[in-house]
Amino acid sequence: MTTDIYTKKVLIFGCGNTLFENDGFGPAVVEYIQANHTLPETVLVLDAGTGIRDFMFDLLLMDEKPETVIIIDAVTVPGRKIGDIFEMNLSEVPREKLSDFSLHQSPSSNLLKELQVAGGVDVKVLGMHTDSIPNVINPGLSPEVEAAVPRAAQWVMEQVKGK
Repeated sequence: MTTDIYTKKVLIFGCGNTLFENDGFGPAVVEYIQANHTLPETVLVLDAGTGIRDFMFDLLLMDEKPETVIIIDAVTVPGRKIGDIFEMNLSEVPREKLSDFSLHQSPSSNLLKELQVAGGVDVKVLGMHTDSIPNVINPGLSPEVEAAVPRAAQWVMEQVKGK
């Protein structure tokens, strides 16, 4: 299934670590989509876990890039409530998250931005606000984040409609 990233027009990556509470939001959305929705043949949804950097690097090196890449991830953004979902511009991705998409962990090497600017790929980021990511193992989502999973899946399905 992972080799499908080289042939699909639309790639959806759920990012995060399911062992650290709400950080598992991205993978939970992927699991929900796989269980409850039928995707067009041209679309791949994949739990990238904490390995998104490797996928982005591979995509940058491909001759034929996908048309659209959608990233789903938990983020901390001031002024939001736990479980809020929202589309973010790449310039709005919090600094601590940029290292997930960087080869050298500096904003100047942001792989998502390179994919969008140099590769001509439509990159979308769906963020879900969480107050913090714990540094102790605590699997499972909070009730607010669990309630956000179907809403995020619906947003994704709207993005891939007709693709």
